[in-house]
Amino acid sequence: MSRKECIAMLLAGGQGSRLGALTSKIAKPAVSFGGKYRIIDFTLSNCANSGIDTVGVLTQYRPYRLHAYLGSGSAWDLDERGGGVSILPPYATQDGGAWYNGTADAVTQNLDYIKAHDPEYVLILSGDALYRMDYREMLDNHIKHNADLTIAVMPVPWEDASRFGILTTDDDDRITKFTEKPEKPDSNLASMGIYIFTADFLIKALEDDALDQRSGHDFGGDIIPKALADGKNLYVHKFHGYWKDVGTIASYHETSMGLLGPNPEFDIYEKSAPIMSNDTTRPPHYIGPNGRVDDCLVSNGCEVFGTAKHSILSTDCVVEERAIVEDSVLLPGAIVKSGAHVVRAILGENAVVEEGVKLGSVDTQKDTAVVGNDVVIGKGE
Repeated sequence: MSRKECIAMLLAGGQGSRLGALTSKIAKPAVSFGGKYRIIDFTLSNCANSGIDTVGVLTQYRPYRLHAYLGSGSAWDLDERGGGVSILPPYATQDGGAWYNGTADAVTQNLDYIKAHDPEYVLILSGDALYRMDYREMLDNHIKHNADLTIAVMPVPWEDASRFGILTTDDDDRITKFTEKPEKPDSNLASMGIYIFTADFLIKALEDDALDQRSGHDFGGDIIPKALADGKNLYVHKFHGYWKDVGTIASYHETSMGLLGPNPEFDIYEKSAPIMSNDTTRPPHYIGPNGRVDDCLVSNGCEVFGTAKHSILSTDCVVEERAIVEDSVLLPGAIVKSGAHVVRAILGENAVVEEGVKLGSVDTQKDTAVVGNDVVIGKGE
């Protein structure tokens, strides 16, 4: 196998408990988003658009749906010989088996995969955010600085800085300090959890960390602080584009609604760096004779006989006659039956809102209504 310049390790095993009912039966990166996509599509598309053609996807929590969705990686042009997408779940060895215990441990358990490709650099990613980034630019910065580790950062409002891992740098973007959620931050550069390591340094750091019984085996909590203390070459790559964590119900709903309108902050129609998906081929959507659609994303296979306003209708959703859907997200296969009124809600995959049911509230002070996958909401609920 020829040596790769850079491969990616995509951490996709999280339960995503903050998404509540949406992740009760599915891993967070596999949750439907934006009509025809799943959350992991955005990171995989970034890899493909950046020329990173070898991606190890580390899975753990309820992996079946994610494994089936990723397939060979062909939907993202990531199915080439000697590379492509590889599924990397926890596995048993002669010494037994164990779940991934921290982000660094997840990569440590797959060092054989990294060594087999013998890359010069390793890109560490997670599959739970909406953004469009050219990782090649970050890699070029890493090489220019002869760095051991480069961390993607973005400036955040000073009043929010205490919620993040904060990096302080000198005038050459070299990291001089890293503080996790500081009470009084001296910088507003927040870590995005996107790292490029020089491979030899990464392997040595992970092997040493695995032997440290005091370590939590986490990149932010252990690997980065130790590298900084050891005087390694750590640099930042400043990102000024759109980036949203969709790991909570509030952020998921807000970010979904942000896709709508004539000039959305994140343009899913951008052709220079397209977002790719393994969405199955479905018939075109159908708007019935009395159907009304206003400011919506309507995916293939949908049937709208009622009214949909400022909403996202994922693949195969149905809005029956006299039903109204407003400010809501319907995941694949969701059905809103005749006379029902759904407002400011998220309906899980194949969820059903029965006839005449009123779900959700226009009151923005109240939590977004969430219905889990395969759940039926009747009049008495």
